[in-house]
Amino acid sequence: MAKPNLDHPTLALVKARFPKAKLFATEFRGDTTLVVEKQNLHEIMSYLRQDYETNYDFLSHVTGVDYMGYPKSEGNAPEGRFAVVYILVSTKTNTNLIVKVMLDPSLPTDGIEEDPALHVDTVTDIWPGAEWMEREVFDMYGIRFDGHPDLRRILLWEDYPAHPLRKDYPVEGRGERENFRVIGREDA
Repeated sequence: MAKPNLDHPTLALVKARFPKAKLFATEFRGDTTLVVEKQNLHEIMSYLRQDYETNYDFLSHVTGVDYMGYPKSEGNAPEGRFAVVYILVSTKTNTNLIVKVMLDPSLPTDGIEEDPALHVDTVTDIWPGAEWMEREVFDMYGIRFDGHPDLRRILLWEDYPAHPLRKDYPVEGRGERENFRVIGREDA
């Protein structure tokens, strides 16, 4: 396996600015990912947005990943079942960076119960456009964003009994659709 090319210009800047933070970087197919701990996430994201040298002025996407069933990583890579992934772009330097924070649930994930371990700070105060993307991650994965101005479901109804993109959610559902009347073509 070839050694990754970790000469992304932002990595050295972040390491110098946060010398005590536990950071992990990886590169895959030309995309550099910086994995940070959740207690450092907001401070690092704020630095990436506001510093003149980094200037990641565009938050392209926020998404979630459920790593349930994935093989354990090699080396000292941070592990967790869930990840919140932020894709940042600097329009000034035309540079992309993926920032990831790993989360490990402390409660069973097969229901809707709020898990205190599945909380991260919101970045809506840094990039206002994160509001709807964070709501989607909350709706689909149950990850809560502390400080979010309007954290509620965005795709499913408020009483929906689960978070359907978690891998322990059954593909066929849990009976949520059985109460709906089937509408035929002639009735539509």
